[in-house]
Amino acid sequence: MALTTDLRGRVALVTGASSGFGRRFAQVLAGSGAEVVVAARRGAALDALVDEIASTGGRARAEVLDVSDPMAVAKAISTLPALDIVVNNAGVAGENLAINCEPEEWRRVYDVNVHGAFFVARQAALRMLELGRGGSIVNIASITAFRPGASAAAYSSSKAAIAHMTQALAMEWARFGIRINAIAPGYFETDLNREFLQSTFGQAMVKRVPQRRFGDAHELDGPLLLLASDASSYMTGSVITVDGGHLASAL
Repeated sequence: MALTTDLRGRVALVTGASSGFGRRFAQVLAGSGAEVVVAARRGAALDALVDEIASTGGRARAEVLDVSDPMAVAKAISTLPALDIVVNNAGVAGENLAINCEPEEWRRVYDVNVHGAFFVARQAALRMLELGRGGSIVNIASITAFRPGASAAAYSSSKAAIAHMTQALAMEWARFGIRINAIAPGYFETDLNREFLQSTFGQAMVKRVPQRRFGDAHELDGPLLLLASDASSYMTGSVITVDGGHLASAL
């Protein structure tokens, strides 16, 4: 049987969709035919994204959602008439040295990056079981899960938790036809970090990447479509790194 990344007839939920990777993921899934529910805390940004997707012939609707609130997550997902794909992308950064990281900051990072990801994955699995059609959940980890970044103990450890949670849930849910995999991006240029990555420090960092450049958001399109679609029907519990060879480097 020929496998395809055509997502027509599928419904996808993308969290953290108001900017950055999440925004791009929503556009890519809609471009492949999925009806996309875009979720984040910033309603105005979501509305603008819905309009943009509609202008290119796609289908999308907005859901204002704080993933760290389990009751809000349950309400948003349990009422979806269909759900086939989830991109668990919502996340926040923690930028302080561990010794300066107050309990409030540590909890904030874990509440969104770990607890929120679990709340979404669990509720999505429950809804998929109710619908009786299985599905694919794609978590967004980071190469810092395997090679922690300086002054990012909270963020790095939260992403390590995502990688391990992906494998644990994959083992539990495989028998239900629910696949769960993860993408672990390396250093990618975005509107939020472009100035930093182009700085003297950023240019020193790029020398540690074997391909000698940072990634561009479109280079995550292929891995996303692979994991979201039936093209990865025999994949679950996988964590795909997209990092220009960074983890393979001994530098």
